[in-house]
Amino acid sequence: MPEISELLPADARDAWPHEALDFTPWLAENLDRLGKILGISMDLEGTEVAVESFSADILAINNLDESRVLIENQLAVTDHSHLGQIMTYLAGLDVRTVIWIATDFRAPHVSAINWLNEHTADGFSFFGVKLGVVRIGDSPLAPIFEVVARPNDWERKIKAAASAKSGPRSDIAQMKRDFWDAFLAQHPDSRDIGVTESSANNIWLIVPSKLKVMISIWAGKSDGVGLFIRGLRGAPSEETLEMLEPYADLLEQQLLTPMEPNMKWGHFFGQFSEFDMGDKANWPAAIDWLNEKARQYFDALTSLKDEE
Repeated sequence: MPEISELLPADARDAWPHEALDFTPWLAENLDRLGKILGISMDLEGTEVAVESFSADILAINNLDESRVLIENQLAVTDHSHLGQIMTYLAGLDVRTVIWIATDFRAPHVSAINWLNEHTADGFSFFGVKLGVVRIGDSPLAPIFEVVARPNDWERKIKAAASAKSGPRSDIAQMKRDFWDAFLAQHPDSRDIGVTESSANNIWLIVPSKLKVMISIWAGKSDGVGLFIRGLRGAPSEETLEMLEPYADLLEQQLLTPMEPNMKWGHFFGQFSEFDMGDKANWPAAIDWLNEKARQYFDALTSLKDEE
Protein backbone atom coordinates (compact mmCIF):
# COMPACT_ATOMS: atom_id res chain seq x y z
CA MET A 1 0.00 0.00 0.00
CA PRO A 2 1.48 3.41 -0.91
CA GLU A 3 2.47 5.76 1.87
CA ILE A 4 -0.15 8.45 2.55
CA SER A 5 1.27 11.74 3.79
CA GLU A 6 -0.30 14.88 5.23
CA LEU A 7 -0.66 18.25 3.52
CA LEU A 8 1.01 20.76 5.85
CA PRO A 9 0.56 24.52 5.87
CA ALA A 10 3.61 26.77 5.63
CA ASP A 11 4.31 30.46 6.03
CA ALA A 12 4.18 32.47 2.80
CA ARG A 13 7.38 34.23 3.91
CA ASP A 14 9.17 30.88 3.77
CA ALA A 15 8.46 30.81 0.04
CA TRP A 16 8.91 34.53 -0.65
CA PRO A 17 10.86 36.37 2.09
CA HIS A 18 10.22 39.79 0.54
CA GLU A 19 6.93 40.83 -1.03
CA ALA A 20 8.31 43.24 -3.66
CA LEU A 21 11.59 41.47 -4.41
CA ASP A 22 10.40 37.87 -4.29
CA PHE A 23 6.62 37.40 -4.50
CA THR A 24 5.79 40.09 -7.08
CA PRO A 25 8.45 38.90 -9.60
CA TRP A 26 7.37 35.28 -9.06
CA LEU A 27 3.70 36.08 -9.65
CA ALA A 28 4.56 38.21 -12.69
CA GLU A 29 6.18 35.10 -14.19
CA ASN A 30 3.31 32.82 -13.13
CA LEU A 31 0.18 34.75 -14.02
CA ASP A 32 -1.22 31.61 -15.64
CA ARG A 33 -1.53 29.97 -12.20
CA LEU A 34 -3.64 32.83 -10.90
CA GLY A 35 -5.53 33.09 -14.18
CA LYS A 36 -6.67 29.46 -14.04
CA ILE A 37 -8.36 30.07 -10.69
CA LEU A 38 -10.15 33.20 -11.91
CA GLY A 39 -10.86 32.14 -15.48
CA ILE A 40 -8.76 34.97 -16.92
CA SER A 41 -5.94 34.64 -19.45
CA MET A 42 -3.45 37.41 -18.67
CA ASP A 43 -0.20 38.76 -20.05
CA LEU A 44 2.18 40.89 -18.01
CA GLU A 45 2.32 44.62 -18.79
CA GLY A 46 4.57 45.83 -15.97
CA THR A 47 5.53 45.64 -12.30
CA GLU A 48 5.96 48.35 -9.67
CA VAL A 49 4.12 50.87 -11.85
CA ALA A 50 4.23 54.40 -10.41
CA VAL A 51 0.94 56.10 -9.51
CA GLU A 52 1.43 59.39 -7.65
CA SER A 53 3.56 58.46 -4.60
CA PHE A 54 2.68 54.74 -4.78
CA SER A 55 3.70 51.80 -6.96
CA ALA A 56 1.14 49.31 -8.24
CA ASP A 57 2.52 45.79 -7.84
CA ILE A 58 1.47 44.26 -11.18
CA LEU A 59 -0.34 45.46 -14.28
CA ALA A 60 -1.54 42.83 -16.74
CA ILE A 61 -3.66 42.62 -19.87
CA ASN A 62 -6.84 40.54 -19.94
CA ASN A 63 -6.49 38.65 -23.23
CA LEU A 64 -10.24 38.25 -23.53
CA ASP A 65 -10.99 41.94 -24.02
CA GLU A 66 -7.52 43.62 -23.87
CA SER A 67 -8.49 45.55 -20.74
CA ARG A 68 -6.05 46.29 -17.93
CA VAL A 69 -5.84 44.17 -14.79
CA LEU A 70 -4.40 45.48 -11.50
CA ILE A 71 -2.94 42.95 -9.06
CA GLU A 72 -2.14 44.21 -5.57
CA ASN A 73 -0.13 41.88 -3.32
CA GLN A 74 0.04 41.62 0.45
CA LEU A 75 2.01 38.93 2.25
CA ALA A 76 -0.04 39.75 5.32
CA VAL A 77 -3.61 40.22 6.48
CA THR A 78 -5.51 42.88 4.52
CA ASP A 79 -5.49 46.45 5.84
CA HIS A 80 -7.18 49.77 5.09
CA SER A 81 -3.97 51.22 3.63
CA HIS A 82 -3.91 48.74 0.77
CA LEU A 83 -7.61 49.22 0.12
CA GLY A 84 -6.97 52.96 -0.24
CA GLN A 85 -4.04 52.33 -2.58
CA ILE A 86 -6.21 50.09 -4.74
CA MET A 87 -8.74 52.88 -5.16
CA THR A 88 -5.92 55.26 -6.12
CA TYR A 89 -4.64 52.84 -8.76
CA LEU A 90 -8.15 52.26 -10.06
CA ALA A 91 -8.48 55.97 -10.80
CA GLY A 92 -4.96 56.46 -12.17
CA LEU A 93 -4.32 53.41 -14.32
CA ASP A 94 -7.54 52.90 -16.29
CA VAL A 95 -7.97 49.34 -15.02
CA ARG A 96 -11.16 47.29 -15.36
CA THR A 97 -10.26 44.33 -13.13
CA VAL A 98 -8.73 44.47 -9.64
CA ILE A 99 -7.25 41.43 -7.91
CA TRP A 100 -6.28 41.86 -4.26
CA ILE A 101 -4.07 39.02 -2.99
CA ALA A 102 -3.36 38.59 0.72
CA THR A 103 -2.57 35.78 3.16
CA ASP A 104 -5.87 36.48 4.94
CA PHE A 105 -8.84 38.81 4.54
CA ARG A 106 -10.55 40.76 7.27
CA ALA A 107 -14.34 40.60 7.04
CA PRO A 108 -14.74 44.36 6.37
CA HIS A 109 -12.45 44.10 3.35
CA VAL A 110 -14.39 41.16 1.89
CA SER A 111 -17.52 43.27 2.38
CA ALA A 112 -15.83 46.20 0.62
CA ILE A 113 -14.96 44.05 -2.41
CA ASN A 114 -18.52 42.74 -2.58
CA TRP A 115 -19.87 46.28 -2.32
CA LEU A 116 -17.66 47.43 -5.19
CA ASN A 117 -18.84 44.55 -7.36
CA GLU A 118 -22.46 45.45 -6.65
CA HIS A 119 -22.27 49.23 -7.02
CA THR A 120 -19.62 50.07 -9.64
CA ALA A 121 -20.48 50.38 -13.32
CA ASP A 122 -20.74 47.37 -15.59
CA GLY A 123 -17.36 46.23 -16.85
CA PHE A 124 -15.52 46.57 -13.54
CA SER A 125 -14.61 43.43 -11.59
CA PHE A 126 -13.06 43.03 -8.14
CA PHE A 127 -11.53 39.89 -6.63
CA GLY A 128 -10.20 38.95 -3.22
CA VAL A 129 -7.76 36.04 -3.40
CA LYS A 130 -6.34 34.38 -0.31
CA LEU A 131 -2.79 33.09 -0.71
CA GLY A 132 -1.75 29.93 1.09
CA VAL A 133 1.42 27.84 0.99
CA VAL A 134 1.59 24.09 1.63
CA ARG A 135 3.97 21.18 1.40
CA ILE A 136 3.92 17.40 1.82
CA GLY A 137 6.72 16.24 4.09
CA ASP A 138 9.96 17.70 2.73
CA SER A 139 8.51 18.50 -0.69
CA PRO A 140 8.97 21.94 -2.29
CA LEU A 141 6.57 24.64 -1.14
CA ALA A 142 3.45 25.04 -3.27
CA PRO A 143 1.10 28.04 -3.51
CA ILE A 144 -2.68 27.74 -3.15
CA PHE A 145 -5.04 30.48 -4.35
CA GLU A 146 -8.51 30.65 -2.80
CA VAL A 147 -11.05 33.13 -4.15
CA VAL A 148 -12.88 34.73 -1.21
CA ALA A 149 -14.75 37.43 -3.17
CA ARG A 150 -15.68 37.79 -6.83
CA PRO A 151 -18.30 39.48 -9.04
CA ASN A 152 -21.78 37.98 -9.16
CA ASP A 153 -22.35 35.61 -12.09
CA TRP A 154 -18.63 35.77 -12.94
CA GLU A 155 -18.56 32.42 -14.73
CA ARG A 156 -21.53 33.40 -16.87
CA LYS A 157 -19.90 36.70 -17.81
CA ILE A 158 -16.65 34.94 -18.77
CA LYS A 159 -18.49 32.48 -20.99
CA ALA A 160 -20.44 35.29 -22.65
CA ALA A 161 -17.28 37.30 -23.29
CA ALA A 162 -15.48 34.24 -24.66
CA SER A 163 -18.32 33.37 -27.00
CA ALA A 164 -18.25 36.93 -28.36
CA LYS A 165 -14.68 36.36 -29.52
CA SER A 166 -14.31 33.76 -32.26
CA GLY A 167 -11.60 32.67 -34.65
CA PRO A 168 -7.82 32.44 -34.20
CA ARG A 169 -7.22 35.97 -35.50
CA SER A 170 -9.21 37.42 -32.59
CA ASP A 171 -7.29 35.34 -30.06
CA ILE A 172 -4.34 37.51 -29.03
CA ALA A 173 -2.65 34.81 -26.99
CA GLN A 174 -2.87 32.39 -29.92
CA MET A 175 -1.33 34.97 -32.26
CA LYS A 176 1.60 35.38 -29.89
CA ARG A 177 2.07 31.62 -29.65
CA ASP A 178 2.02 31.43 -33.43
CA PHE A 179 4.63 34.19 -33.71
CA TRP A 180 7.11 32.60 -31.31
CA ASP A 181 6.54 29.20 -32.92
CA ALA A 182 7.33 30.80 -36.29
CA PHE A 183 10.41 32.45 -34.77
CA LEU A 184 11.74 29.07 -33.59
CA ALA A 185 10.92 27.41 -36.90
CA GLN A 186 12.79 30.13 -38.80
CA HIS A 187 15.73 30.27 -36.37
CA PRO A 188 15.84 27.00 -34.40
CA ASP A 189 19.31 27.82 -33.09
CA SER A 190 17.78 30.77 -31.20
CA ARG A 191 16.97 28.26 -28.45
CA ASP A 192 20.68 28.49 -27.62
CA ILE A 193 20.19 32.03 -26.32
CA GLY A 194 16.90 31.30 -24.55
CA VAL A 195 14.11 31.81 -27.08
CA THR A 196 11.29 29.38 -26.29
CA GLU A 197 7.61 28.76 -26.92
CA SER A 198 5.41 31.41 -25.32
CA SER A 199 2.03 33.11 -25.47
CA ALA A 200 3.37 36.34 -23.93
CA ASN A 201 4.36 39.60 -25.59
CA ASN A 202 7.97 39.21 -24.60
CA ILE A 203 10.62 36.62 -23.81
CA TRP A 204 13.42 37.31 -21.33
CA LEU A 205 16.87 36.02 -22.28
CA ILE A 206 19.30 35.23 -19.46
CA VAL A 207 22.83 36.34 -20.36
CA PRO A 208 26.09 34.82 -18.99
CA SER A 209 27.52 38.26 -18.32
CA LYS A 210 29.35 39.98 -15.49
CA LEU A 211 26.32 42.27 -15.33
CA LYS A 212 23.12 41.06 -13.67
CA VAL A 213 20.85 41.95 -16.58
CA MET A 214 18.55 40.27 -19.10
CA ILE A 215 17.48 40.95 -22.67
CA SER A 216 13.77 41.32 -23.32
CA ILE A 217 12.66 40.63 -26.90
CA TRP A 218 9.06 41.48 -27.70
CA ALA A 219 6.45 41.36 -30.42
CA GLY A 220 3.60 43.86 -30.45
CA LYS A 221 0.01 43.05 -31.32
CA SER A 222 0.15 45.21 -34.43
CA ASP A 223 3.01 47.70 -34.33
CA GLY A 224 6.23 45.73 -34.73
CA VAL A 225 8.99 44.08 -32.72
CA GLY A 226 11.77 45.29 -30.45
CA LEU A 227 14.11 44.55 -27.61
CA PHE A 228 15.85 46.18 -24.66
CA ILE A 229 18.12 45.42 -21.73
CA ARG A 230 16.61 45.24 -18.25
CA GLY A 231 17.64 44.18 -14.76
CA LEU A 232 16.91 40.84 -13.17
CA ARG A 233 13.43 40.21 -11.83
CA GLY A 234 12.61 42.70 -9.09
CA ALA A 235 15.79 44.76 -9.54
CA PRO A 236 15.23 48.54 -9.13
CA SER A 237 15.83 50.65 -12.21
CA GLU A 238 18.42 52.71 -10.35
CA GLU A 239 20.46 49.59 -9.58
CA THR A 240 20.42 48.50 -13.22
CA LEU A 241 21.44 51.97 -14.40
CA GLU A 242 24.37 51.97 -11.97
CA MET A 243 25.54 48.62 -13.37
CA LEU A 244 25.28 49.71 -17.00
CA GLU A 245 26.75 53.21 -16.80
CA PRO A 246 30.46 52.13 -16.73
CA TYR A 247 29.89 50.19 -19.97
CA ALA A 248 27.53 52.66 -21.64
CA ASP A 249 29.98 53.93 -24.28
CA LEU A 250 31.16 50.43 -25.21
CA LEU A 251 27.64 49.05 -25.46
CA GLU A 252 26.43 52.03 -27.47
CA GLN A 253 29.17 51.35 -30.03
CA GLN A 254 28.38 47.63 -30.22
CA LEU A 255 24.59 47.92 -30.20
CA LEU A 256 24.49 51.05 -32.40
CA THR A 257 21.94 52.72 -30.16
CA PRO A 258 22.07 55.09 -27.14
CA MET A 259 21.37 53.82 -23.64
CA GLU A 260 18.35 56.16 -23.18
CA PRO A 261 17.26 54.93 -19.72
CA ASN A 262 13.52 54.49 -19.18
CA MET A 263 13.52 54.60 -15.40
CA LYS A 264 9.77 54.05 -15.06
CA TRP A 265 9.91 50.64 -16.70
CA GLY A 266 13.59 49.82 -16.19
CA HIS A 267 14.39 49.59 -19.92
CA PHE A 268 17.80 50.44 -21.43
CA PHE A 269 19.23 50.38 -24.98
CA GLY A 270 15.79 49.91 -26.49
CA GLN A 271 15.37 49.40 -30.24
CA PHE A 272 12.23 48.97 -32.30
CA SER A 273 11.35 48.09 -35.88
CA GLU A 274 7.91 48.82 -37.25
CA PHE A 275 5.98 46.02 -38.96
CA ASP A 276 2.29 45.42 -39.53
CA MET A 277 2.07 42.33 -37.33
CA GLY A 278 -1.56 41.76 -38.27
CA ASP A 279 -0.28 40.62 -41.67
CA LYS A 280 1.62 37.34 -41.21
CA ALA A 281 3.41 37.96 -44.50
CA ASN A 282 5.51 40.48 -42.52
CA TRP A 283 6.53 37.99 -39.86
CA PRO A 284 9.61 36.49 -41.60
CA ALA A 285 11.24 39.92 -41.96
CA ALA A 286 10.29 40.89 -38.41
CA ILE A 287 11.69 37.61 -37.08
CA ASP A 288 14.96 38.04 -38.99
CA TRP A 289 15.39 41.57 -37.63
CA LEU A 290 14.61 40.54 -34.07
CA ASN A 291 16.85 37.47 -34.20
CA GLU A 292 19.79 39.47 -35.55
CA LYS A 293 19.39 42.12 -32.85
CA ALA A 294 18.96 39.55 -30.08
CA ARG A 295 22.21 37.87 -31.13
CA GLN A 296 23.95 41.23 -31.28
CA TYR A 297 22.81 42.13 -27.74
CA PHE A 298 23.59 38.66 -26.40
CA ASP A 299 27.13 38.69 -27.81
CA ALA A 300 27.81 42.24 -26.61
CA LEU A 301 26.75 41.50 -23.04
CA THR A 302 28.49 38.10 -22.96
CA SER A 303 31.76 39.69 -24.07
CA LEU A 304 31.76 41.91 -20.99
CA LYS A 305 32.81 38.96 -18.82
CA ASP A 306 36.16 39.16 -20.59
CA GLU A 307 36.54 42.88 -19.96
CA GLU A 308 38.59 44.12 -17.02
